[in-house]
Amino acid sequence: MGSVIETIAAWSAAEHRFSDLARLRAKHAIADTIACMAAGIADAAPQAVRRAFADEIAAGPSLVMGGGQASPAVAALVNGTAAHALDYDDNFRPGSTHASAVLVPALLAVAQAERASGRRLIEAYLVGLEAQAAVGSGVNRSHYTAGWHATSTVGAIGTAAGVAALLGLDAPGIARAMSLAVSMAAGVKGQFGTPAKPLHAGLAARNAVYAGKLAAAGMTGRPDILEAPQGFLELFGGPNPSGWAELTLGAPHSIESDGLMPKRHPCCGSVHNTVDAILDLRARHGFAADEVAAVETRVGIANVRNLAYPDPQDEMQARFSMTYCVALALLQDQLNLNDFTPAAVARPQVRRLLPLTTMTAYSAEEERAAGGRPPHRVAIRLRDGRVLEGERREAKGTIADPFDDADRRAKFDDCCRALLAAPVRDAIYEALERLDEALDLAFLAPIFAIPTPQAAPATENVAVSA
Repeated sequence: MGSVIETIAAWSAAEHRFSDLARLRAKHAIADTIACMAAGIADAAPQAVRRAFADEIAAGPSLVMGGGQASPAVAALVNGTAAHALDYDDNFRPGSTHASAVLVPALLAVAQAERASGRRLIEAYLVGLEAQAAVGSGVNRSHYTAGWHATSTVGAIGTAAGVAALLGLDAPGIARAMSLAVSMAAGVKGQFGTPAKPLHAGLAARNAVYAGKLAAAGMTGRPDILEAPQGFLELFGGPNPSGWAELTLGAPHSIESDGLMPKRHPCCGSVHNTVDAILDLRARHGFAADEVAAVETRVGIANVRNLAYPDPQDEMQARFSMTYCVALALLQDQLNLNDFTPAAVARPQVRRLLPLTTMTAYSAEEERAAGGRPPHRVAIRLRDGRVLEGERREAKGTIADPFDDADRRAKFDDCCRALLAAPVRDAIYEALERLDEALDLAFLAPIFAIPTPQAAPATENVAVSA
């Protein structure tokens, strides 16, 4: 039996007849991520990346969001940072990753350079996603809870398989790409709430492109580097990783069994179950924010560690603040992109609600008893003495509570309405719905060419008072 990477690479290189369901969900994920890239490019983080590499955004085969073309690596770096900048991009449970924020920018950049069809893009996406699931299965959630940003570690390694497959590499070539990506895997969750967090996705996408290109040129690494001494598992696995004693790929594909979670709210996924539980309670009981005396939330250990900003000072911190997102859910029926701006974070009607919310974590024993993912619970104490309790095990967008066609279109429009005229936006969306039939990706040029306003420097914060 070969190494873990060799097993994944052999599956990745094989011919697959992906199901209609797998292809459909891949198309939805690609469209969702392109919309997030378009909405996110004006953010300070991707704008800083554009400035840093301005001399390289002039000529090249790959389109760069915000205008211009570059090498596949630079395009993946900019576009990956944009995809993750607003934290509106999807979550992928098997990898504990924002899978598509790494996969789509990397694969788009390579597909444009290779003049690949939409069908090849979809197939490479499904290869890379399953590789992310396989790598993540051996280390998560221990890896993630220990503080590693799996999007930029697991994400880069799995995406390297998709890039290598798109480049036409055979199984040994895909294995080389994955091994090299292990040497580039990095990203710590202590950066959450800063512009470096979306940069992680951009770096992972770029690294996956580098790994694929290096593998194509003959660069090699250890094929057993995931499980070898001083390898990925030993160094990155956390206190209790499961390892890869049982590794099953594609039966069924993880996009069918687990799916992805396109985000309903443009903020950290660690708040989504709680926010959705509050919205459920508001819909059922009809209370107003000024009737609330206190909100008690209970979430997982990793969620508490992710949500490090009870008194957010800017829109980036607000995306990682339970208190801020709960305040929004008490005030309105949904969270929008407009809620995560400096002016929105400073609103007095939101600030005065922040002290009402407390957050506690399950114990490690309780998490284990719940299979690692206990439901998020909320208790809302009203001023009249009533206590309203609810819980959510799955957020809106998961297989348990999936988006429908209207949800997907509404989110695409939310991201692109201010950027593209309706006829152009409609044409791109409809073309993405028929991505399997596209001979190339030239139809995407208008969404990449949208000029973006100059964003504030990434280091600038806007002070607010509670």
